[in-house]
Amino acid sequence: MRLNMNHSSLASKPSSAQRDVVALVLGGFITLAGIMHFANPDFFNDIVPPRLPLSESFWTYASGVVELVVGPMLLWRRSRRWGAVAAIALFIGVYPANVYMAWDWREEPFSKQIVSYGRLPFQFLFIWLAWRVWQRQKN
Repeated sequence: MRLNMNHSSLASKPSSAQRDVVALVLGGFITLAGIMHFANPDFFNDIVPPRLPLSESFWTYASGVVELVVGPMLLWRRSRRWGAVAAIALFIGVYPANVYMAWDWREEPFSKQIVSYGRLPFQFLFIWLAWRVWQRQKN
């Protein structure tokens, strides 16, 4: 009896359930963030760059609505691919608020500065995760 030990049989593709985990976690995170825009708008108002037109509240609520649309798109398999594309756009769109937050909190205690600077690279991680969700939905 001979065992077939070629490389293709050893490298298994992730199952559908495994592929869904990243999308579900990302979708849940975005949905929760959208809810928080309405539950605690003052936090988000404070990180809206002041150079943007209209009020801080407008941008807080508008981004919250977008998150409440994009998050569930990632949760539902039928809309997941478009949800991943929308999530990438969302993460790029809100990046200026994270940059402004890091700059604005430069005089804050070190613990707050860590949070504000830590958000910057996490945006790139989230963009990469959304891109992976998009890639996996092609197959």
